[in-house]
Amino acid sequence: MNTDFMEALDAIEKEKGISKDVLIEAIETALISGYKKNFNSAQNVRVDINRETGTVRVFARKEVVEEVGDPRLEISLEAARGMDPSYEVGDIVEIEVTPRDFGRIAAQTAKQVVTQRIREAERSIIYNEFIDREEDIVTGIVQRQDGRFIYIDLGRAEALMPIHEKMPSDQFTHGDRVKAYITKVEKTTKGPLILLSRTHPGFLKRLFELEVPEIYDGTVEIKSVAREAGDRSKIAVYSHNEDVDPVGACVGPKGARVQTIVQELNGEKIDIVQWSDDPVVYVANALSPAKVVRVDVYDDQKMTQVIVPDYQLSLAIGKRGQNARLAAKLTNWKIDIKSESEAEEKGLLNRDEQVAHEDMLEEETTETIDDREQS
Repeated sequence: MNTDFMEALDAIEKEKGISKDVLIEAIETALISGYKKNFNSAQNVRVDINRETGTVRVFARKEVVEEVGDPRLEISLEAARGMDPSYEVGDIVEIEVTPRDFGRIAAQTAKQVVTQRIREAERSIIYNEFIDREEDIVTGIVQRQDGRFIYIDLGRAEALMPIHEKMPSDQFTHGDRVKAYITKVEKTTKGPLILLSRTHPGFLKRLFELEVPEIYDGTVEIKSVAREAGDRSKIAVYSHNEDVDPVGACVGPKGARVQTIVQELNGEKIDIVQWSDDPVVYVANALSPAKVVRVDVYDDQKMTQVIVPDYQLSLAIGKRGQNARLAAKLTNWKIDIKSESEAEEKGLLNRDEQVAHEDMLEEETTETIDDREQS
């Protein structure tokens, strides 16, 4: 090695952020192994690299003893004092044993060590960059896919999206730009493993944070998300400012904000409901767009019994039970839905509630007639 190599280490320190001393120490450690392997030596040795010139020297380390048992590891007191009269028994003597052609071995070893350390440092930098972005959205370019994964280029790293984490409506080809949610970042011997998803509820939450300023600045909070990716989702939102309507903020002017998200999710339907700490109100809101007559809460069973108008029963349950299922996920309450007529048969609905509901139906009918007349 020479001064050019030392200058190269200086450049690596500046560009890659890897300490020159750390690199030299690693090279010295590797050279000890290289010396023992190439020169079939069992000696205790120390390798020294001059920080200025790059000159490499090898020293055998021997313990001073009265009587030598192993000449590879020990030296007699008489021989040691022949080199320096101050040596005593138990001291360590260093004798230079640098082989004549060791420079070639040193250069090869140094190159391998530096290359490996640069690779490790770059992997560490990439890992630290993406571990901070776990549970966040990234945009990448589709490279290829096989039976298990879609491989997405994120610029400095390649991420994997398991096939089951893409939405049913997703159709990707090489070169497509795609947004996805980082679910996990792991450190491996081959570099960071970055796993992505487009079906995770967190993906929907992050999309709203990107699109709705009131969520980003903390005025509106997303309390809960329930999702059946590619088909339908529900989110519960709450406003910390009484003057801000959380549902309206998420929908946006003429539905612009929510429509942008729907387009990103290939037409996935999104119900935005207002969160409440009152389970009666929260469950009723969660069953939107169905209207609810009454909600009974059973705290000990973490269950609610909901009564809906007969004509709203199928809407409340939803196709294949989807609306009720999503509402239960959203609220974390079990929901038992009964129609009004079934509730009457079982004596669950009193007369006052029936009258109130009949008035509500009459108002809805009047509104519909008025709307038709205006149109």
